[in-house]
Amino acid sequence: MWKKIECLAIYTDDIEKSVDFYQSLGLSKAWEAFQDEENHYKLIGLRFPGGDSELVLKNNPNLNFAETEIVVEDVRVTYDVLKDNPEIQWIRTPFPNSLGGHVAVMKAPDGNVFVLVGK
Repeated sequence: MWKKIECLAIYTDDIEKSVDFYQSLGLSKAWEAFQDEENHYKLIGLRFPGGDSELVLKNNPNLNFAETEIVVEDVRVTYDVLKDNPEIQWIRTPFPNSLGGHVAVMKAPDGNVFVLVGK
């Protein structure tokens, strides 16, 4: 069902200092965006060398938890298979994304948040 980790998003209260630190470890800045319409909270994607996985930094204190983005074949099918599992809390049920696929967000029984992406 799960294919690979696309990215890991982590919170930081000093995003520029964190970018410098992770770049010193060999990651390269791939993109930057704002998470809100007021342009208060940033998202910065750092790519691992030789791969397509990313570490995403976020500075929104309302989202101060780690989110792991997981690639699945079909988000809606995965949701249909898992939706009746009482151990899973669905934060967002499947919705279309701008790339022509779908996204859903779930909280596992251990409290970890997973963002499912795919067709």
